[in-house]
Amino acid sequence: MRISAKPRPIFSRNIDPDRRARRIYNRSNMVVPLIGAGVAAAAGLAAYHSMAPRAQGFGATFVGSPTASKKIAFTYDDGPNDPHTLRLMEVLEKDSVRATFFLIGRYVRRRPDIVRDLLKAGHVIGNHTLTHPHLIVSSAVETRIQLEECQRAVEEATGETPRLFRPPFGGRRPHTLRIARSLGLQPVMWNVTSYDWRTPPAAKIVKTCTRQMRGGDVILMHDGDHEKFGADRWQTVVATHLLIEAWREKGYEFVTVPEMMGAVCSRESPVIG
Repeated sequence: MRISAKPRPIFSRNIDPDRRARRIYNRSNMVVPLIGAGVAAAAGLAAYHSMAPRAQGFGATFVGSPTASKKIAFTYDDGPNDPHTLRLMEVLEKDSVRATFFLIGRYVRRRPDIVRDLLKAGHVIGNHTLTHPHLIVSSAVETRIQLEECQRAVEEATGETPRLFRPPFGGRRPHTLRIARSLGLQPVMWNVTSYDWRTPPAAKIVKTCTRQMRGGDVILMHDGDHEKFGADRWQTVVATHLLIEAWREKGYEFVTVPEMMGAVCSRESPVIG
């Protein structure tokens, strides 16, 4: 018996070349969807951790206390804003509540007097970048500049240094949180979304928040607008008072974010409470 020294061809020479190509194509078509599905799943997971308020995949952020807590923290983004930050301060003072304000640096430079008034009233202020860009598309260098310039604006206005940071739109990447921490900033997200930036009536803001509230809540609201200074936030002011009335009757206490965090972010500076 003679054994051929020639290797056996993968495809018979008698197979039509077009048929051979179809075989290869069909096998490829079985692999490509699997690869595509894996890529899509990874992209979806990355998008979730970039934008979801409670996601922790890109680094730890504070989103609230356990649901058994009887504490609630109001937080306001995109100020300072004239006149509605001032109107909000009046309501909070009347209701004996202290809140946390995440400020845009360029607005701080425009109205540093409002920022000073916030601190005098016992509120806490945090860093919300200089111009409110979407940080998921910002480089590490751009992100650092945004945070440092906002820090500088607050320091120039008040002599104090913020210790809290909230990314605009909630958008972050791994380097976003690393840079924040390198500047001594604790990232803060939220677990109740008011959707007040859509400017609904106060009653709807209250209903939207109440549907999500379970205790230990960090409520996202807005006293300003990142697109324009002087935005109308009156409905947010009214909704704040209504929520305080309703939940105080249920035995809840209203605190600043650092008070809710406790020793995690304990400092002597009034900027963090």
